[in-house]
Amino acid sequence: MSQMDSIEAEETGIATWKVELWVALALMLLGALVAYKSWELGAGWRDDGPGPGYFPFYIGVLICAACVVILARSVVSAQRDTSVFVTTPQLKLVLTVLLPTVAFVMVVQFLGLYVGSLLFIAGFMVWVGHYGWVKSVSIGAIVAVLTFLMFEVWFKVPLFKGSLNPLGFLGY
Repeated sequence: MSQMDSIEAEETGIATWKVELWVALALMLLGALVAYKSWELGAGWRDDGPGPGYFPFYIGVLICAACVVILARSVVSAQRDTSVFVTTPQLKLVLTVLLPTVAFVMVVQFLGLYVGSLLFIAGFMVWVGHYGWVKSVSIGAIVAVLTFLMFEVWFKVPLFKGSLNPLGFLGY
């Protein structure tokens, strides 16, 4: 087995045409939603010009039309791209960053940017960087405290503190 054969054998994953199919379907739903809501808003022509939904309606229709072309090309065309869109190791690398980031966004809704940042930095350092908990939490806390001082105290720019506002005892 040559080196090229072993590289090709390792490249397993989702085919590009399947990703194109799912993205086109998702965008078609978005385009249909934009067109529908724009029609409800008023996509027609009025005495004083176009209604408020006129241009968004046609943008939604154009998005849907483009998606039909992509769907046709990815499903029935002879030009279907069967190459691997992303290999399993590449997908794991992307998810290594994506999953903690999604968790951060959800945590920020409840605990705010400062506590969320501390948890994000510490968790990321432990999970991805394999640092110890003490070092990770210390660095996360230092960054969160410096960010708090910079925005809240020095610049007088309040940042989102979350619905639970765990730092409310500080008076900010």
